[in-house]
Amino acid sequence: MGHSAAVWDFRAATEITKDQNGIGQVVLRTPQGASARVSLLGAQVTSWRNEQGEELLFTSSKTISKALKATRGGIPICFPQFGNCGSLELHGFARNRMWAVDENPPPLPANDSSGKSFVDLLLKSSEEDMKCWPHSFEFRLRVSVTKDGDLSLISRIRNINGKPFSFSFAYHTYLLVSDISEIRIEGLETLDYLDNLFQKERITEQGDAITFESEVDRVYLSSPNVIAVLDHERKQTYVIKKEGLPDVAVWNPWEKKSKSMVDFGDEEYKQMLCVDAAVIEKPVNLKPGEEWTGRLQLSVVPSSFCSYNVGLDSSGL
Repeated sequence: MGHSAAVWDFRAATEITKDQNGIGQVVLRTPQGASARVSLLGAQVTSWRNEQGEELLFTSSKTISKALKATRGGIPICFPQFGNCGSLELHGFARNRMWAVDENPPPLPANDSSGKSFVDLLLKSSEEDMKCWPHSFEFRLRVSVTKDGDLSLISRIRNINGKPFSFSFAYHTYLLVSDISEIRIEGLETLDYLDNLFQKERITEQGDAITFESEVDRVYLSSPNVIAVLDHERKQTYVIKKEGLPDVAVWNPWEKKSKSMVDFGDEEYKQMLCVDAAVIEKPVNLKPGEEWTGRLQLSVVPSSFCSYNVGLDSSGL
């Protein structure tokens, strides 16, 4: 696809508006009716809807709409730190920064723009960021919706510093589910995980699938590139495909923790599940001039397709 066609795609299928707080956001649409909404605050995907207009991402009704803070839900970007595994604020600063629309990004392979509604966003290190994390970087993110309604995020992080740096990263994905007690994750069985409820103790998963009966806060290590989240009640399955992201964080706060979170409803844990494609255990190390790429693709299929048709043994993207 030539450059002019890609620009036509972008112009025709995207709209830049403002949210209720006056913060810029980009709306992506497909001719078939699927859509996504991306806030310029944090480059956070705040909505992803299928062709029937049904929301697929969870956002808390109690989320605090406060200027320059990520909302509780959607897909916040965790960079350059996941969780509290370093000295920075929880999940790093990228999710709380204003990003710019990148009108002329370095090219991606042609198939990463063909037939998609997409937007390219850019974050550069600021003087404020350099005080707490003294490294110069350029972070480019492409968010796209395919004609089939799949949601794709491609992150490219380049070291423009004079010295190496390392970082952890996650797409902190809040999936909207019908009932957490009816959910199962396939593709993480037999793996080792770090249990954040037990001082990051390393444990081997014993179940043939992951199900939920209480609070879960784990990081599964060296995971396959395709994972399925089966929603029994809706008879649908989220298929998570990833590349460059070896770890998967799985989180549900359950009842007790939900009541302690000011930006989360007491009962909302029943309708959400975080399954994050991530780099956590072994941070990315970038030498000056080097670039890292991490890809995530989310799709929804009828559960009758799983797990054989999803190809949980495949290599991902």
